[in-house]
Amino acid sequence: MSYQRPKGTNDILPGESEKWQFVEETARLLFNDYQYHEMRTPLFEHYEVIARSVGDTTDIVSKEMYDFYDKGDRHVTLRPEGTAPIVRAYVENKLYGPEHKKPYKVYYMGPMFRYERPQKGRLRQFHQIGVEAFGSENPSLDVETMAMAMDFFKQLGITKLRLVINSLGDKETRQNYRQALIDYLEPHEAELSEDSKRRLHENPLRVLDSKDKRDQQFVADAPSILDYLSESAQKHFAEVTKTLDHLQIPYEIDHRMVRGLDYYTHTIFEIMSDAPGMGSQSTICAGGRYDGLVEELAGPATPGFGFAMGIERILLTLAQEDVMIPAATELDAYVVGIGEGTNMEVQKIVQVIRQFGYSADRDFMQRKPKAQFKAADKAEAKLVLTLGEDELQNMQIKVKAMRSHQEKTFALADVYEDFNAIYDEMMLENMEE
Repeated sequence: MSYQRPKGTNDILPGESEKWQFVEETARLLFNDYQYHEMRTPLFEHYEVIARSVGDTTDIVSKEMYDFYDKGDRHVTLRPEGTAPIVRAYVENKLYGPEHKKPYKVYYMGPMFRYERPQKGRLRQFHQIGVEAFGSENPSLDVETMAMAMDFFKQLGITKLRLVINSLGDKETRQNYRQALIDYLEPHEAELSEDSKRRLHENPLRVLDSKDKRDQQFVADAPSILDYLSESAQKHFAEVTKTLDHLQIPYEIDHRMVRGLDYYTHTIFEIMSDAPGMGSQSTICAGGRYDGLVEELAGPATPGFGFAMGIERILLTLAQEDVMIPAATELDAYVVGIGEGTNMEVQKIVQVIRQFGYSADRDFMQRKPKAQFKAADKAEAKLVLTLGEDELQNMQIKVKAMRSHQEKTFALADVYEDFNAIYDEMMLENMEE
């Protein structure tokens, strides 16, 4: 039998995982600047948490969930997205209480699961970074969150971006627009895809999100939801656009954009990559406002705004834009041992160097000195320490600065007592070179 990873998943190997760490660490540092704090939720949730939040008629719930009954006959599902679990945790832990800061800002990162046809940038186990902010209806929070997403991509070095926005309005807006959309689509019902026929009366906005070419010809001329915004929804969206203008953040308005989840209200947005080769995976960040979602999960009326972005698509974008990702941490010191009698002392030296806060490595394969020096060179070690049996007998060690090729002999006691001083002295040799 050939053992292979499950279809639609990836092994993230050394050399690649450093790129993931760079993306994740950039997010952590930036989100901290905006006063977001990390929340971690379970990989699986009760089915009802996702179905009630995301919506029964969405593709996620109707087609893509990894759901099953556990040994206690509980209906559970691997999480397909991050917002619903965060909202569930927000309500369950009463984070809306007066003792908590408002808005309550959190971020998350980790794997999500959807059963769909694997393709470039879209896997069955994929990874998201997302943020959620609870407790404020202020349109400026919408703008700040979108600006933070744009800042994140800027810090990564991604530049070929477009911010696209729309408004889905409030409950009154949706009711008025829903009927207008049904009235427009009903004459074309026979020509719609089977999914859109089913959704037409259940949730007609889902038709606008259809990728089927049979539907897209009719969607192109569908009425705009912006023409049906209530007075309060118009005011909210106008404030968003004015604030974006005031901050000189470029954006486009796409009145056909609805997003694929039922919980959105008012402002929604996508950040699109215009890098060559992105194709259908050009959306690298998306989100919006969801003012009724906390109530759906039995919490108090609480406005919210957030976004999610796929790490796989971010890495794809970085590659398409030829952005150089910083290399993994350099190796500060490599210790070469010559002769069997040096084995234990070499291990002690490596451990001591690490305890001083430096990265260090050694040979474990009993290779000859030439092979060890070659390994140190390949690892781009800054310093190479050489301990032979003669040096050990004299309680000395040779230290070579690899850039300048300068070599000095130090007492072993100096390594154990103050390796910092040796490192600084030898690195100064490198700088002078």
